[in-house]
Amino acid sequence: MATLQALIFDVDGTLADTERDGHRVAFNRAFAEAGLDWEWSVERYGELLRVTGGKERIRQYLTEDHPGVLEEPGIDDRIRALHEAKTRHYVAMLEGGAIPLRPGVERLLDEAAAAGLRLAIATTTTPANVTALLRATLGEDGPARFEVIAAGDIVPAKKPAPDIYTHALAEMGLTAAEALALEDSDNGVRSARDAGLEVVVTTNDYTRDQDFSGALAVLDGFGEPGAPARSLAGAELPGDVVDVATLRRWFDHARP
Repeated sequence: MATLQALIFDVDGTLADTERDGHRVAFNRAFAEAGLDWEWSVERYGELLRVTGGKERIRQYLTEDHPGVLEEPGIDDRIRALHEAKTRHYVAMLEGGAIPLRPGVERLLDEAAAAGLRLAIATTTTPANVTALLRATLGEDGPARFEVIAAGDIVPAKKPAPDIYTHALAEMGLTAAEALALEDSDNGVRSARDAGLEVVVTTNDYTRDQDFSGALAVLDGFGEPGAPARSLAGAELPGDVVDVATLRRWFDHARP
């Protein structure tokens, strides 16, 4: 029987609630800086989140709202420049402490490391975003807590394609039967499942109504003592928090 060797975390929405008051705001600042009158409301950004990847999200927005702009010369370079500006604004927000980790994340990371589990990240966000978040929330050595950080354009096809998880597993020398993914979205679940991984989901405001078919468990968070997590679907949480013992139990039950 395969035993759990590693936890592979998504970032945006899983480690931290970065989307609504982080990435969305940074996109809008980049647009304003470029002299554009584009403004992504909370609702509109939620719609655009069905597309993974920042550059891809800008292109989808243009397809739906400003199709003529896509025909302009140099549009690929313009999209790339807007995304680079957005990343700069987002990293500045992180460095200012504007975006904390979700409750229970640091506790779970500490427990996993103490239990000898290997840690990795698999995300569509850019590497600069990941390292800035980890340094701002976990200290200068935050990124070093993760053996592998698979991020951004390191693979050509982004979630819901399985490529980013397949890449992370290969870098760690593990099979899908030895790791567990932690996600927040339906695209993330599809990505992990198609890579052969079991998945545990912690929802957020943008994803709570999505279809998480195939996930081991769906919860509203990781939980902290005094602020319990709540089971929404799948395996029931036996206590107040998601801990290593619970993850091992769910994993072992799914892989007899």
